[in-house]
Amino acid sequence: MHGWAIAQRIRQMSGDVLQVGQGALYPSLHKLEQNGWIRSEWAISENNRRAKYYTLTRAGRKAMESEAAQWERLSAAISLIVRPA
Repeated sequence: MHGWAIAQRIRQMSGDVLQVGQGALYPSLHKLEQNGWIRSEWAISENNRRAKYYTLTRAGRKAMESEAAQWERLSAAISLIVRPA
């Protein structure tokens, strides 16, 4: 996806809770690309405009799985604290 589509997808998947602005999205995409977790290429968008499209790499998929597991552990621990039995 290109950057704007990624931001829209995040908004859609979160039920309009998460809204990522350009000031946060593009620096994050650049950092992910520098880490080798995504790759990019220029192409023509559905609006007939030139756009940079991003794709998750194999290393990025592994990193995402690791980060998701860490997030699950952290959010479970926080839930135990804020919702004690």
